[in-house]
Amino acid sequence: MITKKSKIFLAGHLGLVGSSIYRKLKLNGYKKVLISSKKNLDLRNQNDVNKFIKINKPDCVIIAAGKVGGIVANSMYTGEFIYDNVMIASNLIHSSYKNNVKNLIYLGSSCVYPSNIRRKIKETDLLKNYLEKTNEAYAIAKITGIKLCEYYNKQYNLSYLCLMPSNIYGPNDNYNLTKSHFIPAIIKKVHLAKKKNKKNIILWGNGKSKREILYVDDLADAVIFFLKKKTKHSLINIGTGKDMTISKYAYQIMNILNYKVKLKFDKSKPNGTYRKVLDVSLAKKYGWKYSVDINTGLIQTYNAFLNKLK
Repeated sequence: MITKKSKIFLAGHLGLVGSSIYRKLKLNGYKKVLISSKKNLDLRNQNDVNKFIKINKPDCVIIAAGKVGGIVANSMYTGEFIYDNVMIASNLIHSSYKNNVKNLIYLGSSCVYPSNIRRKIKETDLLKNYLEKTNEAYAIAKITGIKLCEYYNKQYNLSYLCLMPSNIYGPNDNYNLTKSHFIPAIIKKVHLAKKKNKKNIILWGNGKSKREILYVDDLADAVIFFLKKKTKHSLINIGTGKDMTISKYAYQIMNILNYKVKLKFDKSKPNGTYRKVLDVSLAKKYGWKYSVDINTGLIQTYNAFLNKLK
């Protein structure tokens, strides 16, 4: 059982998700949170990871580390995405098992699910059909981590847990237009249009693809919630269960920035999966539910973006 005196190794503490989890752990009174920079610990190196866990003996490992990006990055760096993410997951999960770490939470992504599902996606939909081509490499790497946890649980009688969040956004996001996800990309494009008094912005695809988004602090709260929860499942969706089109998100962001632009669509670029919204009924059964509404989350995200510019 994890308590506030337990030693927790958080891998990936500087990223969008990891930084939020780190802050939330501290706010919730967890005093023994282990972190390490890429310079001091290459999570792709099996020997280094095993040595770190063997020496530090954490009670729990949280895997928030990984190479992430939007459609552009996923399409350009397929080799890096599959290699880095497979190695990070494999090394941390296997080293945790080898060193008798009883508790582990692995963070995946909703892109692990088939691309042809129009209804809300259930955990049982995993591997039922083809993946979306634009992020196939990343998805396969994440599925590897999910299956490692599942099979290690089965063979070694562990209870490692995989949490599958929807699209995450919030403070400390990546606003590089080549590597970012769609929410930070739209925020930056509208912000720059307002600054330069431009009348339009260009979005990829046709704007009709539907997406579910989750504020990063809600995911961090879910991690802490499930740290203390015994579950019979090794895979649990984390999200709001609500979705909108890309275009509607753009209009909502315009309202927050108080600047209207015309949306132009580059239909030569991919739309990605037509619809991606999670069935979060299992998480609700365990007692977890999101708390930050979209408008509040987007306002906080934009304020954080402005602070980074100062």
